[in-house]
Amino acid sequence: MSLNPFFMLLSGNLTRDPDLRFTPSGSAVANFNIAVNRNYQNKKTMEWVENTDFYRIITWYKLAENCAESLKKGDRVVVVGRKLSASTYEKDGEHRITMELTASIVAPSLEFASCEIKKNARGDYSEDYQGARAESGDDDIDFASEDIPF
Repeated sequence: MSLNPFFMLLSGNLTRDPDLRFTPSGSAVANFNIAVNRNYQNKKTMEWVENTDFYRIITWYKLAENCAESLKKGDRVVVVGRKLSASTYEKDGEHRITMELTASIVAPSLEFASCEIKKNARGDYSEDYQGARAESGDDDIDFASEDIPF
């Protein structure tokens, strides 16, 4: 696998409920698929063509747990993630593309629905997330309030 900084923003519908599992070390990982419709007008026939691409979404740690608890088949979501791989196949005579992303953000789409946000308690993070946060040193940033541009 090559390192690829290619990030994508997607909006689509879950094709199945998220599958939550745990690694041998106890890290949560959830996988689910989304279908993303692409509509365009054929320049020759002037007819509208609808294509659907399928994306396998991989989430880790607390995001994985929240996705498994909150999402279900048919839900429309917005996903920001890093592209890992792509594959093509034929189904019913149609050319299909499946891409795999590791998600950093998953949110419900409010285009056709509404939702109530339930925040996790501040200390309600998996140990892996707390360890990664501590290693990054994000909490140790020292700056004066007059340096803030807003």
